[in-house]
Amino acid sequence: MRDLVLVIDIISAVALIGLILLQQGKGADIGASFGSGASQTLFGSRGSANFLTRSTAILGTVFFLSNLGLAWLYAQQTVPASVTKSVVIEQPVKTETPAPPSDVPAAPKAPEVPK
Repeated sequence: MRDLVLVIDIISAVALIGLILLQQGKGADIGASFGSGASQTLFGSRGSANFLTRSTAILGTVFFLSNLGLAWLYAQQTVPASVTKSVVIEQPVKTETPAPPSDVPAAPKAPEVPK
């Protein structure tokens, strides 16, 4: 289930980026409004939303909902409280390790004193 929602999320993100890059900015008609014969002006009516803006709104909603779904799905994961609780140990292994050799040399024997 998580994989399906993740694939939907990635596809909607890439499509959303593509649709946003295809759209024309609001200020793109400023140069056309000062002299060249353009049908749209800076302060003219924009008209109803066209196909690209509606598609962008729908894909934005799909992207938002898929992210919420992913957050909910990953929050439902059960994680063990401790790593040691998730590992099953059948028998503890007992090993005897010799003491490491000391780097300090042994003290020399005291000379015997004649009596």
